[in-house]
Amino acid sequence: MDISAFRRRLQEPAPPPSLSLALQGLWWDGKGDWDQAHRCAQEQDDAIGAAVHAYLHRKEGDLANARYWYARADRAPATGTLDAEWSALVGELLRE
Repeated sequence: MDISAFRRRLQEPAPPPSLSLALQGLWWDGKGDWDQAHRCAQEQDDAIGAAVHAYLHRKEGDLANARYWYARADRAPATGTLDAEWSALVGELLRE
């Protein structure tokens, strides 16, 4: 699946079950459901789950919490737009 196909899947009522929890979190965020996105990110206890978690807290406006999760992901805090960060995360995860 590429990012265009991923975006098209946002029209469906639920994410494809084959997606990782981090990708499911980004899918739910793409649908506008921050709470469900956050639950998914919390459940993936690894660096990429932490990166999605950081993005979500940045989007929420909780920058101190976002910095904590960027550090857990071993990444510098994002400085670009939220849309660019979302796309970059989706692209990274789809390539894995």
